[in-house]
Amino acid sequence: MKGIILSGGTGSRLYPLTQTVNKQLLPVYDKPMIYYPLSTMISCGIREFCIISTPEDINKYEKLFGDGSQLGLQICYKTQYKPRGIAEAFLIASDFIGQDYVGLILGDNIIHGMSNMKQTVDGAVIFAYHVNDPGVYGVVEFDENGVAISIEEKPTDPKSNYAIPGLYFYDNSVVEYVRDLKPSKRGELEISDLNKIYLEQKKLTVIKFPRGTAWLDAGTPESLYQSGAYVQTVQERQGIKIGCVEEECLRKGFINKQQLKKLVENLPKSEYKDYLTKLTL
Repeated sequence: MKGIILSGGTGSRLYPLTQTVNKQLLPVYDKPMIYYPLSTMISCGIREFCIISTPEDINKYEKLFGDGSQLGLQICYKTQYKPRGIAEAFLIASDFIGQDYVGLILGDNIIHGMSNMKQTVDGAVIFAYHVNDPGVYGVVEFDENGVAISIEEKPTDPKSNYAIPGLYFYDNSVVEYVRDLKPSKRGELEISDLNKIYLEQKKLTVIKFPRGTAWLDAGTPESLYQSGAYVQTVQERQGIKIGCVEEECLRKGFINKQQLKKLVENLPKSEYKDYLTKLTL
């Protein structure tokens, strides 16, 4: 399975923070925001990635990660010239996907505490998270047996309190389905419309995040602050970092301790370097 991280958009909800900095490069406590979704995908066993961003910012991600080889990863970069919807990512990255299955995560989504994520799919796998304000997200409705029966994008009258986080897994039919999608009223290829296709074909699996899982959409000033506070609190209490890309690659066996040690030697003196140094012992 391959992975796509969508880190484009204008970040208008975070203005003026995003006037000169791409949203997914803003700090969430001690790391750039994109470290968290990248770590989530690595934890799923994915090591081939396509990062999609704006023409102004794509080179910044290349500077941040390079080709990923120092982490045991393969990373390529694609440009989304205008925000035409989440589902457009599959068209932009169609040559990267090739004949493989693919996972997509939004660059401002922070997920912590979830284990045993779905790595192979028969159709599509998405997730559901209980929230107090579902109307600002895509919403999934379940029947009495817990089977998903409807999906709505930002409904005025939500049929449930289950929002759909920005993490999705699809089989190789996804590119073909997106090519047939028609833009919504706001001129975008909606991810909800894509999920509805799989739902109608009875090929959509919806997994509810278990209790204790944290999902944060760091796309507003309030949620960005809450995300940083959450990461700081957990890290201080546990002494274990959240969203540490190097550590996740070590845990998955993409690099060994000797490779990590070599990587750490080139880092500037910092608390982050001190943490990684302990992992090499």
